[in-house]
Amino acid sequence: MLTGRFVRVVPEACENPAVTSYYDIDGANARLAELRPILAALRDARDEVAAGQLRLAELATAEEADPVLIARERKGMTITVQSMERAVRQIDAWDVTLRDISTGLVDFPALANGRPIWLCWKLGEDDIAYWHELEAGIAGRKPLIELE
Repeated sequence: MLTGRFVRVVPEACENPAVTSYYDIDGANARLAELRPILAALRDARDEVAAGQLRLAELATAEEADPVLIARERKGMTITVQSMERAVRQIDAWDVTLRDISTGLVDFPALANGRPIWLCWKLGEDDIAYWHELEAGIAGRKPLIELE
């Protein structure tokens, strides 16, 4: 059973000393309201950076490369990357682990009967409905109903 909305623990008390906070299902679901727009924006920004890299390559290899256009494109990409960095720092500050930007996959540290696990969610899903063991990854996702 998952207990406590968001609980601080002493690092020595868990298997992963980097994790100092745990979510319960209600707390993780509540956090989704803030995470959804951030993850969607991150995904869009990642696509924007990829497109910008292609534009930069085209501009740089053009017969008459325009340094002003190249500088403008680089500046735009820098601003986008900085916004992505801020978003990732915010997610990290919430003790949520970003696994994949393209799918918006995140893991919330949780305890199940005192055992550390991950509550797993990705963009497009309604609420938290899956979990997995610490080492299992997305391939080991199981429905919450199977949580022991």
